[in-house]
This record gives sequence, C-alpha cells and structure tokens, in this order.
Amino acid sequence: MRAPLGNFDHAAPAPDRLDELPRPVAEAVRHWRGSVPAERIVHVDTDPRWADTAVFVEHYGQDLLERSANCVVVSGRRGAETRMAACVVLSTTRVDVNGVVRRRLDARKASFAAVDVATGLTGMEYGGITPIGLPEGWPVLVDPAVVDLPYVLVGSGRRRGKLLVPGKVFAELPGAVVLKGLGT
Repeated sequence: MRAPLGNFDHAAPAPDRLDELPRPVAEAVRHWRGSVPAERIVHVDTDPRWADTAVFVEHYGQDLLERSANCVVVSGRRGAETRMAACVVLSTTRVDVNGVVRRRLDARKASFAAVDVATGLTGMEYGGITPIGLPEGWPVLVDPAVVDLPYVLVGSGRRRGKLLVPGKVFAELPGAVVLKGLGT
C-alpha cells in the first residue's frame, strides 16, 4: 500500500498492524466506530533515529512538515483536583497551555504532564503519544487546523511508527472538543 502522504517504505491499514501498536491504541482501532472506516487510518513504519522534525521530513518527505500534528498530555490543577487532557495541534504550532487549555480545564494552573505521568496513564511511549486510545473520560482538545487537513501524521503510541489519520477523525474521537486558538 502507498501512504496517502510522505515517502514511507512500509504502510498498511492500522487494523492490519495491531501488533505494532501499544495495547490501548490497538484496542481503540480494533473497536473503531467513527464515520471514517478504521482501514483509512494508516500505520507507517518509521525509524526512531529520525524522530527530530528536520531530519524526519528530510527523510520521509517535505510535505509532512505542514501535515504533522503533536499530541501532548496536559495536567490542570485546581486545589487538590487534577484534570488531565490531551491536546492535538499542528507540529508547526505550540499548545496554548496557560490560556485556552487552562480555561477549558477550569484550572488555576496547567502544565505539560511529567513524562512518567503521561506514559504511565496512557500506556504509550513518550514522543509517540497519540489521541487514539487515550484513557476514558479525558478531553481531547483539537485545533481546527488539524481537523481541516485530508490526512495528518501523528504518533502511533510508540516511537517506532506513525499513524496517518484523516483530519476529521480527530473531531470524532471520544471526548474531542475542537478549540479555536489551541495552537499558536
């Protein structure tokens, strides 16, 4: 199969690559219920040595620079209560943690979750966290620019491999909220 974007040697529908995905991501793909068939979510094999954005796009295709998204885990606190969320923005932007995210979580303070917290709660590897297969009840805050793209490159839950996902899928994920101004 040829990937819908980028130059990858190995691409296959995600349901055919469940063994390449961490358990929570594989389960989400296995039980997929979105308007886009799970077969349109494509797993591509990537080398973790080329994870740095500049090296990645040089190796896999310049078109990926404007069509890649980052998924980051954010922790918001109000008193003793902690609220977790995932934020999905284009990789050419930054998450407005102290503005849009903090207000959405109704938190006094918001920050990127510590690596051990993010990986422990998601069951995914740092640097590969994806919004597909996150813990139940988490809000998934998505910048509209991500939803507007035909396909978006995002983590697969592991450092090795990525997912190519139709943009509109992000607006249909459990807990998804499309927020203007999330990526700045």
